[in-house]
Amino acid sequence: MYRIRTTALSAIILVIASAAHAQSTTDSVRVRWFPEQPQQGSLVQLAVRLPGVRAVKDVAEATVNGHLAGQPLHFEAGIDGTYRALGAIPIGSKETIPLMLEVQYANGDVDEPFLRVPVAVTEFAVERLRVASQFTQPPDSALQVRIAAERRRSRAVVARAHDMPRIWTGAFVMPVEGRVTSPFGKGREFNGRVQSRHYGTDLDGDTGRPVVAPNRGLVALTHDTFYGGQVVYLAHGDGLITAYMHLSEILVTQGDTVEQGQVLGKVGATGRVTGPHLHWLTRYGSVLVDPMSLFEIEAQAFDMRAPSPPDTN
Repeated sequence: MYRIRTTALSAIILVIASAAHAQSTTDSVRVRWFPEQPQQGSLVQLAVRLPGVRAVKDVAEATVNGHLAGQPLHFEAGIDGTYRALGAIPIGSKETIPLMLEVQYANGDVDEPFLRVPVAVTEFAVERLRVASQFTQPPDSALQVRIAAERRRSRAVVARAHDMPRIWTGAFVMPVEGRVTSPFGKGREFNGRVQSRHYGTDLDGDTGRPVVAPNRGLVALTHDTFYGGQVVYLAHGDGLITAYMHLSEILVTQGDTVEQGQVLGKVGATGRVTGPHLHWLTRYGSVLVDPMSLFEIEAQAFDMRAPSPPDTN
C-alpha cells in the first residue's frame, strides 16, 4: 500500500477561526471552501457553519443541500457544528463558478445563499503520441456498436454515482507504486492530430504489477473495452467514482465491496495504449477531476461521521 502525504487543510477544519476565503449572504450562514481558489478539474471541499445550530448525530437542527457544476452536494453534519461536502470544478470552468445552497431549519425557516467560487485557470500542455492505426481510424459500423454499448455501461455507473452514501473513510492511497508519466488535463495528439484531452492520470508500471483500491469502494463495473482495455470502476459513495484502465488482469467481481489496499487487478497494456501503465480516472458525478486532488481531502473532517455501509441490493 502506498500513501501520499496529504496537504494540511487547517482552513477547512478551523472553519470559524479564519476569514481568508469566507463568503456570507445572510447573517446566519457562513460558507468556506478549500482551496481558496481551486484549480480547473479538481475536487473542492465546502464547509457551511450555522451559528447557534447544533449538528449532533441523528438530531441535527438543520439540513444543508446544494449544487455545484450541476452536481448535487452531499453535506454531512459534523459534531463541531459544521456541515461539509465535496464538490468538483470542471476542467472547462471560467474564472468563477456558481454555488447554490439551501439551508432548511427545524423551525421551517429556509436560507438560500448564492455564491461564486473563484477558479484558478490552468494552461494544460499537449502530449504527442503514436499508437496503432486501428485506434485512430474512424470505427466501422460493428466497432461503433461495440463502443456505444461500452459507453452506455460506463454512463450507467456515472448516473448512479449520487445514489449511494459515502463508504470511503480515511486518507486515500496510491493505486500503484509508480511515477506520473502523463498528468490530468493534457491535450492528446495521436499520430499528429489532436483528438482528445487526457482526463485521467497515467502511472508508470510493468505488466503484472498489482493495482490496489485507494479507499473503500463498491465494484460498480468490470469490463473489457476497446479504448480502455480491461477496466474496473469503483463507487465510493456521495458522487465519488474512480476507475482503473488498461489492466492485464481483473481480480475483483462486479458487486464486491473492496477495502483500501485490496488488489483490484494488474497493470497491463490492453486497449489504446503505447505501453504498460495504469490510467487512473476520477469523477465526482459526471465531472472528471484530477485523481491527485483526492490527496487534498481532509479525511479527518469527514470521518467525524461513520460512513454508511454499501447498498448491494
